[in-house]
Amino acid sequence: MNDAMTTEPDADGRAWDSRLGWAYGLIADDPLDRAAAHMGHAQARERVSKALKHFNETFDLNHPNGRIETWVLPLAEAYEAHRDAMQHVLPDALWNRPSGALGDWPGLPYALLYLEWEARYPQEWTTHAKKWGSKARLIRKLADPDLPAAAQAKLGELIDLAVRRAYRCKDREYVHVARAIDGPGLRMKLEAAADADDPWARLHAGYVLWLLDRPDLPNTRRTWEFWRAGNGRDTSDLLP
Repeated sequence: MNDAMTTEPDADGRAWDSRLGWAYGLIADDPLDRAAAHMGHAQARERVSKALKHFNETFDLNHPNGRIETWVLPLAEAYEAHRDAMQHVLPDALWNRPSGALGDWPGLPYALLYLEWEARYPQEWTTHAKKWGSKARLIRKLADPDLPAAAQAKLGELIDLAVRRAYRCKDREYVHVARAIDGPGLRMKLEAAADADDPWARLHAGYVLWLLDRPDLPNTRRTWEFWRAGNGRDTSDLLP
């Protein structure tokens, strides 16, 4: 068994808040508040690790051949304990979102929080909760034009933060979100970044704006390298 066991988050926003409300401290301005949240996160992560260890030990004891033929009660209880522990920590609680409109998912604020943590405090996120695959999958899921206005506004802030810094792993996934929520507000942010003194902001924001005006172009490394080399050439060979 590995630490990729998934959960099925419940549909009650109050339950999410009771489990993960502490996580808002991860994006607080006060470093003391963030330090306290880091401690809470570490404690929650330790509970997940202990629950997984207990599950694996129970599995080995009851299924020495490595196959589950019948779920004995101790194994089922260990499985549920691990599932419950995962619902109290990020990003594990966000895995395996149930079907339905993304805007109706009570875990949406915490998906945005996890990405905002990475965007505002990248080194702290890297130290305490680095999951590049989870970051990429969340960003792609949030590329949804039907999200509520508040969620789209938050995503616009995250795109702005991403383009104004040196590239971090999976940042290019934000292009999918930008295309999904394209509009005057987002373009104003990107145009301001493209006119900034910082060379990273000019380069990244310019690339996103360029792709917004060329919706048929794929967002690939090849396209990125083409942009960096100068965008005055014919783009037809980049089309799928």
